[in-house]
Amino acid sequence: MQLPLGKKIYFSSDNHLGAPNAAESVPREKKFVAWLDEVKKDAAAIFLLGDLFDFWFEYKTVVPKGFVRVLGKLAEISDSGILIHFFVGNHDLWMKDYFEKELNIPVYRDVKEFTFNNKTFLIGHGDGKGPGDKGYKRMKKVFINPFSKWLYRWLHPDWGMRLAHYLSVKNKLISGDEDRKFLGEDNEWLALYAKRKLEEKHYDYFIFGHRHLPMKIEVGENATYYNLGDWIHHYTYGVFDGTSFELKEFKQ
Repeated sequence: MQLPLGKKIYFSSDNHLGAPNAAESVPREKKFVAWLDEVKKDAAAIFLLGDLFDFWFEYKTVVPKGFVRVLGKLAEISDSGILIHFFVGNHDLWMKDYFEKELNIPVYRDVKEFTFNNKTFLIGHGDGKGPGDKGYKRMKKVFINPFSKWLYRWLHPDWGMRLAHYLSVKNKLISGDEDRKFLGEDNEWLALYAKRKLEEKHYDYFIFGHRHLPMKIEVGENATYYNLGDWIHHYTYGVFDGTSFELKEFKQ
């Protein structure tokens, strides 16, 4: 993709809408919608790198209650012709085809390569990558098992959502609260993952979320790993203007 003159690509991750409860997440949702309104003015594409919701599960005919502001805004932007890409995170692993059918937003379940203005990007949420995240890797095997999803689907949505909210907020293994500490450039496991990928192929940028910490780490010659931070404490996002990538904070 070659960016049209004056257009940019925007990246965001880890909103965790719905946490710690619906009422307290509404101000963050409104702030994120304001950001979407701002970036749509010159966006060629918008990448959402997972954990938009603190929990999301799609039954055959039911989706979680709430989030109408952000869903409506995404629908508006998508309908206007701006490309939106969504990567599932560890809190919305059970997303199916609602975004694709209702919002015309493609959904990715693993890292994916993109090229913009001859710059190569490897993009993903980041969960389960690299040498760390061991607790989550064990849990993910259970979460993505088709039998687990089938079994969970038999729960009434009221009970299923209540259980999921409890686990998401209370269980540190799932929420990742214990991992939100900077480990140092030599120990950040997504940076180590990026270095390993460079042994296979060159990428100019590695863009991930999941860690909830805004980061910029040089991982090779002309290769940089960025973590987007979150919309809970940092309100940070990434922007590529066709020449370079930058982390910014949304202030309102």
